[in-house]
Amino acid sequence: TNLHSARDKKFERVLAEPIVNLKELGELVWSGCPVERRPICWKLMLGYIPPNADRREEVLGRKRHEYNNWVQQHYEIDDAERSEDELAILHQIQIDVPRTAAVVHLFHKPEIQRSLTRILYIRAIRNPGTSYVQGMNDLVTPFLAVFLSEVFTADDMNLWDVSTLTPIELCHVEADCYWCLCKVLDSIQDHYTFAQPGIQKICFKLSELVRRIDEQMHGHLKREDIDFLQFAFRWVNCLLLREFPFSLVPRLWDTYLAEGDSLNDFLVYVCSALLLKWSDQLKKFEFQDIIMFLQHLPTSTWGHSELEIILSKAHMWRTLFGRAPSHFLR
Repeated sequence: TNLHSARDKKFERVLAEPIVNLKELGELVWSGCPVERRPICWKLMLGYIPPNADRREEVLGRKRHEYNNWVQQHYEIDDAERSEDELAILHQIQIDVPRTAAVVHLFHKPEIQRSLTRILYIRAIRNPGTSYVQGMNDLVTPFLAVFLSEVFTADDMNLWDVSTLTPIELCHVEADCYWCLCKVLDSIQDHYTFAQPGIQKICFKLSELVRRIDEQMHGHLKREDIDFLQFAFRWVNCLLLREFPFSLVPRLWDTYLAEGDSLNDFLVYVCSALLLKWSDQLKKFEFQDIIMFLQHLPTSTWGHSELEIILSKAHMWRTLFGRAPSHFLR
């Protein structure tokens, strides 16, 4: 706890500055945010609110108002006013929303599902280049959980009674989630354009990195005709959200958001660390068992210490290999 309180004091000091030093904050956030500081840290790291404390209220007010206007303009209208494309997008979102984070009670609540639908629909309408792609629904969930924690005092999400939220509270949370989702999606845009080239590129780099770190493992996967896309596509499409218990996701995202524009690069190393954790077991498996194992990783009982090991391994490998990217065939 002494270590915790020392870290808390560092966060307190950095966040108290009239103009927050984002580089310094990023270094702290990378290793994990205190729960109560996470909402403001995430908003700052994503550039949703300015580092200048004097301007924050004004910027937040403007952004929330803008989102609310778009909801009125694009969402709160009769279906007859929507184009065929818009109806198809809305229909797909409405299919995916109930399946989002299936084991987390919070995301089954009708108010939250309606928010999720609005956020994804407005994002799709405002960004026709990427529109809506399955997997984006998962990426909203960390923001909803973290920004709702500003409204509710209980640490346990299962105790939050979202029916007590005022319309204005819900609207603010929703707008904050929308803008922060947009910031993340903008940094990984080629994950969601036609044929999802960004994801294919990461899966290719993952294969190359595994070959470099553990040639035996790479050879075994090759002999078993495993294509990295067969398991890593989902990992990357959802930024590994579905591979960890939801309670660990905010901690994982601290590091993601601190990575900023290097997120794509770092993701390759996180995926490698996750895959190679089970290298010894996987080398004994054949095709079908490998695929089954990698699509249902045994992480459901993991706590923070297991996640920290994955992140520090990823960091170590990036330090070793990232300076000499010749192992990534161009």
